[in-house]
Amino acid sequence: MKPAAIAAATLPHGSPAGWRQRRWEQWCNWRDRTVGSARFQHWAAGFVFTRPVARKRARELFDIVAGFVYSQVLLACVRLQLFDMLAPGALSRQEIAARLDLPVDSVHRLLDAALSLRLLETRFQGRIGLGPLGAPMVGNEAVLAMVEHHATLYRDLADPVALLRDGGQGSELGRCFPYASAARPGDLPAGDVAAYSALMTASQPLVAQEILNAYDFRKHRCLLDVAGGQGRFLAAAAQRCPQLALMLFDLPAVAHSGEQRLQGQGLAARSRVVGGDFLVDPLPKGADVATLIRVAHDHDDARVMHLLRSIRAALPADGTLVLAEPMSGTTGAEPMGDAYFGFYLLAMGRGRPRRRDELTKMLQAAGFDRVRSLPSRLPLQVGLLVARVGAAAP
Repeated sequence: MKPAAIAAATLPHGSPAGWRQRRWEQWCNWRDRTVGSARFQHWAAGFVFTRPVARKRARELFDIVAGFVYSQVLLACVRLQLFDMLAPGALSRQEIAARLDLPVDSVHRLLDAALSLRLLETRFQGRIGLGPLGAPMVGNEAVLAMVEHHATLYRDLADPVALLRDGGQGSELGRCFPYASAARPGDLPAGDVAAYSALMTASQPLVAQEILNAYDFRKHRCLLDVAGGQGRFLAAAAQRCPQLALMLFDLPAVAHSGEQRLQGQGLAARSRVVGGDFLVDPLPKGADVATLIRVAHDHDDARVMHLLRSIRAALPADGTLVLAEPMSGTTGAEPMGDAYFGFYLLAMGRGRPRRRDELTKMLQAAGFDRVRSLPSRLPLQVGLLVARVGAAAP
């Protein structure tokens, strides 16, 4: 049942709130019948006052239908390195066609599609330049990696009903994240974790600077990044906070790769890297702040609670946890949390998106208190919760 239906069922029949709920449901039912009528749709599309709304709704619905095609236009631009080609300046259609190994008609078709999606725009004398949505793609390692990665996700989504039925078992995306189905993730060899580690490292800049801008780590002495991958967030934090000692915990094969990356960036003296499985092994102690970045939504509630309690046990009495991930129900980003991540995690084979209030309750149950939400300039990509270790053990 939806929350509104639950509320209607539990409100006293004669209460003012119950009466309002019933009237609201009646209005919704009337609206659905009316809007679903072909006769009404025809009228609304022609009437001067309803025509803008009708056209807007039709466009929104068609964008949902055509979304996959739009994404594939973007993928074609990425694979052809079209954004990089136009980064120095606009080119004529003939110049673009000469540089791409495609039939001329296909080049025009791609350019027209990208123009309509505002990935490109028309300049002086018909030359083609970067559009407002294409310019941010230039050199954007994180977004480019995700665009390529989505080819795997889309293959799993070819039959969404089958995906819903089998819960992502045997999915191609699940094979990209072997820890999701492995009985003993800590035993996975380096070759099995290399692909997803590289993807997470490439996509980390999407959130790293947002976290560092939202929370001041300079007041801490040592940062533990749990499931911190190849250490990219730690390296960014080290640059922002020169006094901060660094600790990385992840699966042994991933941690080894992270240790090499941190050493390569001259951070060996400030770093301690520990390999293990957070579902089995205790987390290392010594840090006064821990980060959990895009980890909780990969796991079911039982695993998340185990992890949160492990973090609480690893932190001192004045310790702090910063949890960051896209969250369900984020205002203005509802489709990202519920539609995109809901089905992405289903295809991965484990995990689910959660709301801020859900995560807050889980943090409190794990022994944290003073949980507060931090604003993010890009809530579409990351929501932030900061929690302090509670006075009493859970």
